[in-house]
Amino acid sequence: MKKFSKITMTVLGGLLAVAPAAMAQTTLRLSTYVNEVDPRYEGFKKFAELAAAKTSGRVKVQIFPSSTLHGWSEGVDAMLGGVSDISWVPTGEKRLPCYGVTSLYPMVVDMSKQIELDAAYSTLMKDEAAKVGLVPLINSNYSYDQEWWFKKPGTDLSKMNGMLVRSIGPLVSTMIETWGGKPVFIAPKEVFQSAERGVVDGINMGVATYSANKLWGVMPHMVQANMFYGNINYMINKKKFDVLTPADQTALMAAAKESEAWLKPLYEKSVDTDIANAVKQGGTVTKVPAAQRKAMADAIAAKWKPEVDKSCGMDQANKVRALFAKHTAK
Repeated sequence: MKKFSKITMTVLGGLLAVAPAAMAQTTLRLSTYVNEVDPRYEGFKKFAELAAAKTSGRVKVQIFPSSTLHGWSEGVDAMLGGVSDISWVPTGEKRLPCYGVTSLYPMVVDMSKQIELDAAYSTLMKDEAAKVGLVPLINSNYSYDQEWWFKKPGTDLSKMNGMLVRSIGPLVSTMIETWGGKPVFIAPKEVFQSAERGVVDGINMGVATYSANKLWGVMPHMVQANMFYGNINYMINKKKFDVLTPADQTALMAAAKESEAWLKPLYEKSVDTDIANAVKQGGTVTKVPAAQRKAMADAIAAKWKPEVDKSCGMDQANKVRALFAKHTAK
């Protein structure tokens, strides 16, 4: 029998020890409230595909749709507690105070450079997220489709006259109250029953989510105002991110950015198609004139300013406002 030297055995042992590490796979559980017919679900699938390709299979993203891992307000707890690794962080999140009051913001967005706007916004939120143990990863943009629906056609958004309207957070609640309505918080998967049973008179939601949940059939009259910047950011647990190699960290970020650019035209086309199809089936769309929507958004932004100053600090608040001003539609 051929004998191996101690040096040969040492080298072989080292190679065997290195091989499993080189082939190690990390599975990241991505939690989202969107369901599988929502166009954004295709964006997450693209992200998972790109992440696997760019890391040669070392990073696998497993997608959990329809809030199967946690509820609307529980994203941060889910990530920090190990229930999920990547989750959405809702507007109004107290542990990320500046993000909480600016991830949804009253403005008329210039959509031509939306990807750049989202990236710059996430960069501004990076330090705040790190203090909590999170890293901004995917920009889930609402700017194109966050809108309003009511039981009756032609509703004047600025005159809600006591109507109960579904809100997704503090800013939207401020809008509803300013315009004479009463905000009601309802989680996305509970909105259909609430609209069907008359619990609310109106709904604030993204068109994609609204359409995916078949809500046009129970509340078909839309007010298209186009007055939000919305970036409900998907973040990743920082500890989970930090254990990846620098190359895989870079690859994961690149996959996120590339999937956003891939999804943007598909998402916008889907929103337009959903609205057009709803109108064909008896829905209505009342558009707020450009001058009115800007005046309404500016008035709410002025009212919201003290909250932004307090939550962000003046320096950060000014940086956020400067970014939004740069990307406001003329």
